Amino acid sequence: MATRIMRTPSILSTGLCALALVLTGCGGGETKTEEGRSKAAPASAATLRIDPATAATVTGKVTFTGEKPVRRPISMDSTPACARAHTEPVLSEEAIVNDNGTLRNAFVWVKSGLPDGTWEVPREMVTIDQVGCIYVPHVVGVQTNQEVQFLNSDPTNHNIHPLPRANREWNESQPPKGEPKIKTFPKQEIMIPIKCNVHPWMRVYVGVVDHPFFAVTGEDGSFTLKGLPPGQYTVQAWHEKYGTQEIQVTVAAQESKTADFDFKG
Repeated sequence: MATRIMRTPSILSTGLCALALVLTGCGGGETKTEEGRSKAAPASAATLRIDPATAATVTGKVTFTGEKPVRRPISMDSTPACARAHTEPVLSEEAIVNDNGTLRNAFVWVKSGLPDGTWEVPREMVTIDQVGCIYVPHVVGVQTNQEVQFLNSDPTNHNIHPLPRANREWNESQPPKGEPKIKTFPKQEIMIPIKCNVHPWMRVYVGVVDHPFFAVTGEDGSFTLKGLPPGQYTVQAWHEKYGTQEIQVTVAAQESKTADFDFKG
C-alpha cells in the first residue's frame, strides 16, 4: 500500500500498455522527430518492452476534499459560429468534481523508478479535436515522438498554439474542417498547455512522457497503470488547478497495488 505523499504547487485515455520489461538489444530502431521525420535511434539505447510474466499494476482514484468548485460559464458570443454549436451553457473544465467525489482530468504518471532505456513508441495516433470551439479531450497523454493529429471539426478557423518549456513552440492556423495537422513532441514535459489564439477560452493540456505508464482520470476518477516492471516508483498526479501530488509505491512481479490521491480545495 502506498504511504508517503508529497505536494508541490501547480505550474499549471489511459496511456498504458498492458504488461514489466524485456531488453531487446541496442540500436537499429527509428524514432520520430518533432516534425514527424524519422531519425536513427541512438545505438546504445536499449529497447524496453513489457514482459507479461512479471507485469505489475498500480490502480487508484483521485479524490477531492473541500467545497465543490463551481464551474464558470464560458461566453462564446464573440464568435457566433461557436455559440450556435451549443444548445446549453458551456462550462469551464478547469476543475470538475464527479458525482462520486473524484476529480476528472487528473494526469497520473510514473515520474521515476523505471529502468534506463527507450520504450517502443506506439504506432497508434493520438487525436485532439476542436469541436464546438472546445479542445477534446481537455487533458491527454502521449509518449515522446508519438504522432498526434490535430483536427478541426468546426465551421470556423482555429489556431493551434502550444506553449511548451522543453519542446519547440509553434503556432499554426487550421481552416474549417481542414486537413489534420500531424505533430510529435520529442521531449518529456508535464504539462504542455495548448491554446487557440482566435478563441481565448480554448485550452488543452498534453502530458508528454518517455514511457507508456500514464493515465487521465475520467468520470469515475480512477486510473490504472498496467505492465510495470517490478520495482519502486514515484507516481505523480497533476491537476490543472490543484497542482501535483506524489506517492511512493513498490510492486513485485505480477502484483497489484493501490495508490490513491486526495486534492483539497
